[in-house]
Amino acid sequence: MDNTVVEWISYSSILIAILTTIIISILSFKSKSGRINLPPGNLGLPIIGETLEFYRAQKRNRVFEDFFGNRIQKYGSVFKTGLMGSPTVVFTGAAGNRFLLHHEFKLVMSSWPECTVNLIGKGSIMEKHGAEHKRLRGAVMACLRADVLQSFVGKLSSVIEDHFERHWKGNDVVLVYPLTKLLTFTSVCSLFLGFEGEDEIKYLLNLFEKVLLGVFAFPIDLPWSRYRRARWARCKIDEFLLTLIKRRRRDLAEGRASAEQDLFSRLLTLNDEDGNTLRDKEVMDNVVLFMFAAHDTSSYAIAMMCKFLREHNDCYEQILAEHKQILKSKEPGEKLNWEDVKNMTYTWRAAQETMRLLPPIFGSFRKAIVDFEYEGYTIPKGWKVLWTASTHYDADCFQEPQKFKPSRFEDSIPPYVFVPFGGGVRMCAGLELAKLQITVFIHHLVTQYDWSLVDPSEGITMDPLPTPTKGMPVRLTKKNT
Repeated sequence: MDNTVVEWISYSSILIAILTTIIISILSFKSKSGRINLPPGNLGLPIIGETLEFYRAQKRNRVFEDFFGNRIQKYGSVFKTGLMGSPTVVFTGAAGNRFLLHHEFKLVMSSWPECTVNLIGKGSIMEKHGAEHKRLRGAVMACLRADVLQSFVGKLSSVIEDHFERHWKGNDVVLVYPLTKLLTFTSVCSLFLGFEGEDEIKYLLNLFEKVLLGVFAFPIDLPWSRYRRARWARCKIDEFLLTLIKRRRRDLAEGRASAEQDLFSRLLTLNDEDGNTLRDKEVMDNVVLFMFAAHDTSSYAIAMMCKFLREHNDCYEQILAEHKQILKSKEPGEKLNWEDVKNMTYTWRAAQETMRLLPPIFGSFRKAIVDFEYEGYTIPKGWKVLWTASTHYDADCFQEPQKFKPSRFEDSIPPYVFVPFGGGVRMCAGLELAKLQITVFIHHLVTQYDWSLVDPSEGITMDPLPTPTKGMPVRLTKKNT
């Protein structure tokens, strides 16, 4: 039979199966919804729900204003909608965030799209629950504690200096966003996987970019699909990581590596209650998840911070003064240390304000594992629930929320109001690493270069994560240091 016909039959069969499952689910939900007090809102069209409107708002990077905002005004802080084939209840506000994030594993559980799970891996921490999640998270957190990161400051500073020497020096114009992605990916490879070859790093980053394009794609495994290309890239990543695993296991066995030197070694030597170590596939899945989390959000925050600092010269001058003071305390050629990072207080406030205005994620999906009540409404078992970062734009939480004001972070921010790293038991383990990457990068940037935006009106698109449409081009002027 002709391959095209076979592919079409396969595609049609999968699509029919998916649609049938969704229709049965919706009919079941509709039957049940007649007997319970659901939150207000509109489930939208059958199967499609309000997904297209959500995607359009997300593509324009206006999901908070054009999707959540309109419905909050109409229905209140909790409302129902239909997203990606599932009835979904959206929670907004700090109370809603607190409720969902505090009831992980009790009322709700993490719920990612099928294509995301397949590409990141079922062995990763995002798919683990209860004791397994706690055990894996403990291994990751052990590598990302502040006392461990202290020892990485000098090495990270060297990685960034080398990056500027290779990719910024001598250029009149650079694209900040792709370069910061390369840098943050390089730093993760160096600090947590133990390899530094630039050709290898670029090869691996290119594969990760292909996987990223497929993580929210429709899971149709046909040659022309993003999902097929992403699965191919993930296979190549596994081949690469398997070589590293074999090499590191050999080094551990022969004493050339220690069990506590980095995330890679910790995952390879992690034991369960029965003394069993992780399978190679589980190690690879968790490395892939960690590398996505540790470079994508930081690179976006750095690029957007470069934009805001050029648009707010008073903030730039305060940051520059902070880093000049740090330089005064250093001998020529002396590396940064942990005390220097602790003194970058205004720099981190500016980074926090950047992530408040331009959060790297709009929220995160969960699934109700039991029927439960919230504010008098019933959320049925099996429905999706979504906590959001809509508090970032709430005037009751942040005065003049549309303004860039790093000074607002001088005061304590109430819990579950500022949530770029999530919260609860699934709070991003890489918060301190992100802080380190951002502040040390900004130190080297403001002390070495002046820059201006080539296109101050450049927009941001989502595909699938927020991205400057032109890569954030800037004009450079090297400082006399």
